[in-house]
Formats: sequence, C-alpha cells, structure tokens
Amino acid sequence: MNAFIFDLNGTMINDMAYHVDAWYHMLTGDLGASLDREAVKKEMYGKNEEVLVRIFGNGRFSQAEMADISIEKEKRYQQAYLPHLQLIAGLPQFLESAHSQGIPMAIGSAAITFNIDFVLDNLHIRHYFKAIVSADNVKHSKPDPETYLKAAALLNMDPEQCIVFEDAPKGVEAAANAGMHCVVLTTMHTREEFAAYSNIIDFVDDYTAPVLDRLIHS
Repeated sequence: MNAFIFDLNGTMINDMAYHVDAWYHMLTGDLGASLDREAVKKEMYGKNEEVLVRIFGNGRFSQAEMADISIEKEKRYQQAYLPHLQLIAGLPQFLESAHSQGIPMAIGSAAITFNIDFVLDNLHIRHYFKAIVSADNVKHSKPDPETYLKAAALLNMDPEQCIVFEDAPKGVEAAANAGMHCVVLTTMHTREEFAAYSNIIDFVDDYTAPVLDRLIHS
C-alpha cells in the first residue's frame, strides 16, 4: 500500500498569490527591501526566517525579531485569504476516497504550525491526516528531504511507499532526495520548471485528474 504526503500551500489550497502579496507588502512596505513581486515570489521558499536572511543577510534581525515579522506576515495572509479559503477542486472527494481505502496520509509543509492549523481547522479536515510535519518540526527546509522523511517515519512507511503531492520545484527535489515519487500540481509553476526531476508521476491541474483515482486503487 502507498501512503500520501501533501505539501500545503499551492498543493492543497491555491493560496500562493496571497502569500506573495503579504510578503511583498511586508518586505517592501515595512522593511524597505527593493524587490518587485516576481522577485519576492522567487525568494519565498523554506522557513520564513530563511526568507528574511536570504533577502537581508545574516544579522539584520534577531531571532525574536524574525519570529515577530513571521507571525505578522502570516496574520496578514490569513486575514486576506480566509474569505477565499477552500481546497483545490476535487481534493475533498480525493481525501475521502483515500481515507475510505485506508491509505495513510500526512502533511509535510514548510508552513509554520500556525498556518497549517488555520487550514485544517477552518476546513475541518484534520481527521484525514495521521501525521503533520511543519517548519517548526525540522532543522532543514526543502529541498532537504527531512520534512518528507520525518512524515514517512511518523506514518511507519518506507520512503519508497510514499507518494508526495507538490506544487514547487524545491518540493519535488525534496521528494526526490527522500526517494519518493511525486505528483505535481501546476498551480504556480509550469511543467517546464520541473524538467530536471525524474521522480514525477504526472502533472495535474487539480484533483479531478483520472491518474489520481488510479493511485488510490493501485
């Protein structure tokens, strides 16, 4: 039997534009970075603190300051996105079908627990997941495999039994580094941006794609 491990943002919910917006206003309006929206989009991977260090360098902010900036950014994102919060098309049915087949499922995300709770509790889907790995639970962000290896261990599954659902090249690379195959949601990136990776099962626009039904019943 396979296990399913889901990234969150851009993979379960199509919210990345709201993260870009929140980061853009925080970085340029509040913190004085000289970045356009496209540059912000390219930098916003991994932990929030890593984003700040990449843009401003080591030592600009203390750990406490970065934690405060991170929470403020997420509060702005949640306030803007909450009226639009919903799972990507077909995912409610996909989760229920996989759950009914006894397929173990986990979340492996670079989001902080604060944001994962926001999604799971507002959409009432926590019961589908036997394990949750957030940015708060790992030392090394994607493309390091730690997030996905930890999720597999919590599910008591071997890595090669796990299928990862991702939307970002760094996430697909993390899955490859963990020895896992991947289904790619084309919510934020084109197929061409994943040309370097050989662990991709298929590309899908949403969870109504027939290939996903075959994964449940394989």
